[in-house]
Amino acid sequence: MEYRSYWHATSAPFTGGEPGPVEGRADVAVIGAGFTGLSAALKLARAGVSVAVLEAEHVGAGGSGRNGGHLNNGLAHGYAEAKAHLGAERAHALYKAYDRSIDMIEEVIAEEGIDCDFRRAGKLKLASKPGHVAGLRAGFEVIQREVDPDTRFLQKPDLAGEVGSDAFHAAMLYPKSAMMHMGRYANGVAEAARRHGTRIWEGAPVTGRRRDGTGWIVETPRGTIRADRVIAATGAYSGREPDAPLGHFRRRVIAVGSFIVATRPLTGAEVAATMPGDRTCVTTMNIGNYFRLSPDRRLIFGGRARFSATSDQQSDARSGTILRAQMEKVFPNLAGIDIDYCWGGLVDMTADRYPRVGEADGMLYGMGYSGHGAQISTLVGQVLADMAMGNDETNPLRGLDWPKVPLHSGKPWFLPLVGLWFGLKDRLS
Repeated sequence: MEYRSYWHATSAPFTGGEPGPVEGRADVAVIGAGFTGLSAALKLARAGVSVAVLEAEHVGAGGSGRNGGHLNNGLAHGYAEAKAHLGAERAHALYKAYDRSIDMIEEVIAEEGIDCDFRRAGKLKLASKPGHVAGLRAGFEVIQREVDPDTRFLQKPDLAGEVGSDAFHAAMLYPKSAMMHMGRYANGVAEAARRHGTRIWEGAPVTGRRRDGTGWIVETPRGTIRADRVIAATGAYSGREPDAPLGHFRRRVIAVGSFIVATRPLTGAEVAATMPGDRTCVTTMNIGNYFRLSPDRRLIFGGRARFSATSDQQSDARSGTILRAQMEKVFPNLAGIDIDYCWGGLVDMTADRYPRVGEADGMLYGMGYSGHGAQISTLVGQVLADMAMGNDETNPLRGLDWPKVPLHSGKPWFLPLVGLWFGLKDRLS
């Protein structure tokens, strides 16, 4: 077993990074070379704006290369709940933004010739308990009537051709949802941005930022760069200390681990017995699972196995043991199968689980995706590019307040308590 992201292990790394020191100036400095930062850089570069991307590790090192490989439309919440919290107009706009972002991903892939196994697979939201069926149906009826008429409701007998498991009792199908190889997409967008003139420095964590007239000097261990505007696209990887250069966001983002395993490649018979529908799948539990097949026919199975803000080999291994047990409960036919990859990543949760896009502390920012970043980040990156060029009309979250998380200074000490609460809710549901 490799304690490494499958997406990193099975994609050729980006090789177009700047070899020398960080120096010079740019119209826009982007902090973070994940989907958000790279999408912003690509759009800006295409428009003739000079861009410098500063990445602490390597392209796609954070959440963009450590997720489950889903591009799921729809919201993390029930749509009715979103309307109550955000208002009907903003909830509708945000739902459509997820749809549009998947369209944008498809367009970027086609325009830049990125080979990343993109496919409109459709998503199944699976009812994990009989008591979840009524709520799932009620949510479906609101969504189909008001915002997404393409969705469908599947009864338990309909699931036989979709998922080879008796663990589920109904499902909602979102046909617009897609999947792709996340590592190949990240590296492909980085190469496209470089081809259009973006300079990308890997291994260049931002250690400081100070005013320089009307612009900024951004500091790294490899040197400094001057920029008129700064975009922060770091999510849960914004540093832990509240006085760090990105401390403003650290007080508002809760870093939560999400963990994933990938089996050995399945045989044709095993695929037919496990995932005959070949879609992305999520469950209705609060501490639920998500799964799909990889391009080379592995089962990629993930979830919030433990409420931890740490992802390292020890933490990932402990979570992998839990995930194997959960996978074998859902798919008994895979009991004892070899696990080839086990990895984790940090999810940038907000207190209300809605993303944020705006300007604060002298920076434009897009983050707080709360587990739905792979699908929305391309749109957010392009919105940030628009904002850097003076247009905020494309921002579906414009003006949404983002207060600090109470009693949170960057280290989420309260996560075990949150895990106990959601576990109790799942047992009682």
